[in-house]
Amino acid sequence: MAKKQEAEKELAAKNAELQGADTKVVKDTEQIESEADSNLIDDIKSTAWSTPEGDFDWDLDEKAFGNYSDTERAKLEEQYAGTFNQINQGEIIEGTVVSINNKDVVLNVGFKSDGLVASSEFRDLPDLKVGDKVDVFVESQEDANGQLVLSRKRAKTQKSWEAINEALENDAIIDGFVKSRTKGGLIVDIKGVEAFLPGSQIDIKPIRDYDIYVGKTMEFKVVKINHEFKNVVVSHKVLIEDDLENQKTEIVAKLEKGQVLEGTVKNITDFGVFIDLGGVDGLLHITDISWGRIEHPKEVLALDQTINVVVLDFDDEKKRIALGLKQLSEHPWESLDKDLAIGSKVKGKIVTVADYGAFLEIIPGVEGLIHVSEMSWSQNLRSPQEFLKVGDEIEAEILTLDREERKMSLGIKQLTPDPWKNITERYPIGSKQSAVVKNMTNFGVFVELEDGIDGLIHISDLSWSKKINHPNEFTKVGETLEVVVLELDEENRKLSLGHKQLEENPWDTFETIFTEGSIHEGTVIKVGDKGDIVALQYGVEGFCPNKHSVKEDGSPLKVDEVTEFKIIEFNKENKRLVISHSRIWEDKKSEARIEEFNNRKKEAKAANSAVKKVKDSVEKSTLGDLGVLAQLKEQMEGDEKKSK
Repeated sequence: MAKKQEAEKELAAKNAELQGADTKVVKDTEQIESEADSNLIDDIKSTAWSTPEGDFDWDLDEKAFGNYSDTERAKLEEQYAGTFNQINQGEIIEGTVVSINNKDVVLNVGFKSDGLVASSEFRDLPDLKVGDKVDVFVESQEDANGQLVLSRKRAKTQKSWEAINEALENDAIIDGFVKSRTKGGLIVDIKGVEAFLPGSQIDIKPIRDYDIYVGKTMEFKVVKINHEFKNVVVSHKVLIEDDLENQKTEIVAKLEKGQVLEGTVKNITDFGVFIDLGGVDGLLHITDISWGRIEHPKEVLALDQTINVVVLDFDDEKKRIALGLKQLSEHPWESLDKDLAIGSKVKGKIVTVADYGAFLEIIPGVEGLIHVSEMSWSQNLRSPQEFLKVGDEIEAEILTLDREERKMSLGIKQLTPDPWKNITERYPIGSKQSAVVKNMTNFGVFVELEDGIDGLIHISDLSWSKKINHPNEFTKVGETLEVVVLELDEENRKLSLGHKQLEENPWDTFETIFTEGSIHEGTVIKVGDKGDIVALQYGVEGFCPNKHSVKEDGSPLKVDEVTEFKIIEFNKENKRLVISHSRIWEDKKSEARIEEFNNRKKEAKAANSAVKKVKDSVEKSTLGDLGVLAQLKEQMEGDEKKSK
């Protein structure tokens, strides 16, 4: 509180001092003007003022002064105006600082009154002092209080706009101060005018941190001006590109294959790294970064890292440069142990797993392929992902080795005993075994007896009685089946197995039950394009062709319909049973027709016997009787014809 009172006293004292100074200036000015006027009046009295005695001049005023003539007034005005500068509203003039206080800066611009400018407009000039000269803009020659109104800010802005427009027209370079960061770029102060610097126009390389430029004075080129909205867009990148274009031409002209250059990591992508060679960019492909296998360039390099690279190739026209990093070091195959040979065991880490196999890195840059067929003794096709994954550290055996071609094949199944040795002793033909279903195809089921011992159960060897279209109708992967060894080929590592052979062939029994012509009850389980599948007794399925699946009323059989069928074909070898439903009712109709025919035949025979008896008694008959008998005979013969 005490400090505040002292400051107020000090401010009041300074204001009083300024008022005293202003009063003194006004008094001195009035005294000078009064003395000048007195001298001029004396001259006029002595030379120009004469009136005849007795005549009274009514134009004289109380002080005995008369009016100036036009010539005298013009002379006085010219003398007075000569002491001031000519000032027009809207122009920029130079003023001299005559006093400074906390609120205003008083400027002498050679006008009849001094001008005031707010102290806030001189914040960029902390060392401003009395006597300094500054440019100001004349806003008004006189305000309501008769005060000359000036503005330094508008003077700076107008001059800045003139300089900015001139820089755009002449493609000139202009300095600016980076004030702050904004969305998408930076705000630059160019002599009091705010301009926008887009982030893409700061540098030729991507800028990740705009804040590092805030507070710096930089050079720019004006690229766009919107006079309506007073917007200015500048670029620093243009200056760099102009310099770099010249550098590119010079650098490319000096390039040679095999040349080693120093560069900076400019950008990192999935396929490689762009290196700034000091004005021109080169591409370091991911395959040329390291002799070892890497998944992404970030594993080895980082942004803004400085490295040495070798020029692999370049294009003068398109200015494309291919670079290499791994070429600066010796190929790892050259440092591979000379004692390694086929059959040697090596250790390493799995770096890649593909559908056909996996790559084992023995030392950085030296890899060997483990084919999927060399991962297990099993002949069943399996995926490498079932055995290995990236990062696994394992041991393998060298199967092939070519140092010139820098190729190596490895195997891991060779580290375990071959299960096919002495296979005939462990799995003799006819022996019963347990196996696990590993895979299924249209033609059969692949099962595993033990690790490395696989066998095939053909689809025809799954069941004696059921007709199986696909193995998945009978079993599923992972299920355990009892099997019988049918065939064994040790040389080709093939094992043929069967499941139905665990039981006797029921078709031997079926042959005595499902004899041709016998009738059995069945259920329609499937209706197809060519015929129906019918389930009979004992799990046997029969095939009923379409022409044999028609009912007596002409309608076809339907699924789940139970009716009788007649066996029309039995094939034991092919396990084929052909049946018919139509044949049953067709046979019944045929039997009825035969019975009817036989009955009529008997009736005709009886009629013939009666006729014969009549003939035998003709001689004894009268003529009238003979006529009646003849008529009866004709009737009986007609009946016989009808019967036939």
